[in-house]
Amino acid sequence: MLTRRTLLAATVATVGLGAGSACSPPQAGGDGDGETLTVYSNSVADGRGEWLQEQAASDGFSLQFVDLGGGDIQNRLLAEASNPIADVVFGLNNVYFEKLKAAEVLAAYTPAWSGEVDASLGDGECFWPIVREPIMLVCNDAAFPDGEGAPADWPDLWTDPAFEGRYEVPSSLGGATAQMVLSGILSRFRDDAGELGISGDGWEQLGDFFAKGSRAVQGTDLYARMASGEVDMGQMWLAGKFSREEEYGIATTAVKPEIGVPNAVQHVAQVAGTKRAETAAAFIDWFGGAEVQAAWSNEFFTAPTNEAALESANQDAVEMTDSFALQEIDWGFVAENLDGWVEKIELDVLG
Repeated sequence: MLTRRTLLAATVATVGLGAGSACSPPQAGGDGDGETLTVYSNSVADGRGEWLQEQAASDGFSLQFVDLGGGDIQNRLLAEASNPIADVVFGLNNVYFEKLKAAEVLAAYTPAWSGEVDASLGDGECFWPIVREPIMLVCNDAAFPDGEGAPADWPDLWTDPAFEGRYEVPSSLGGATAQMVLSGILSRFRDDAGELGISGDGWEQLGDFFAKGSRAVQGTDLYARMASGEVDMGQMWLAGKFSREEEYGIATTAVKPEIGVPNAVQHVAQVAGTKRAETAAAFIDWFGGAEVQAAWSNEFFTAPTNEAALESANQDAVEMTDSFALQEIDWGFVAENLDGWVEKIELDVLG
């Protein structure tokens, strides 16, 4: 196993800045033993943070986390750009990372494992892929035995009266999963002449989605609500489905629409301006490496992007991830309009 000291000695930032790149230059930092890295992430719930702290500590890394939704992490990093607190950020998807890159919040860095992933899943400069995650609509099997009567796609929820009040909708939009679901729905109604690129019919249908659903209850998990019979369906990511089924003792089935599902690729990056650049880089080399990503996969039911990790990864997680068709979404269009969509929904729909 590569230790922190080995990685520190081997770590070299090799990516140069291309024309028009918004990455900050590779950084060097005066590092010393015993430093604690501050890691921002939307992917440390459900025991991930504790597990990662324990595993990292065995290789000499000390970690502290800021655990927020993807949109909230992005906004915090943007607000702190001139005086960064975070050293590393991971778990966010491409839309968030592209915005952070454009704002020069990320430092250019090439991980030691860069040749083991498809760099095009990230940007090949600032942020690098670690996990693939389908974003799904899940249904409680107790409510739909053998799938009978279950919805086939998201629009069924608000167009079929049988589902009214039986599905959970977000009560806030700061999380990455909620924003991915919204992106998947609104992308079906793209109209470049419409408000924020969406047709009038699209906004009407999104309004129906929220109006006919049951708003999420702060502090109460979707699976707790399904277990109690309060709702029967809602949004979830694959690893979350796996962990919550065990925690709440219920079985759920993910809907597989013909159009496909949004696919989130989680990434990791070094934050520009960190005073612990060398340790941050070494941690990224360690965390995204095949050994740790395979262990992460087996512990948390994820599909790693690191091809060298696949053989030792959780095969059920990899196969299930691959079983979903991917919805064709123009993520550049989403990135351009997402903030406006969220603002409009918070003002006009959530109130």
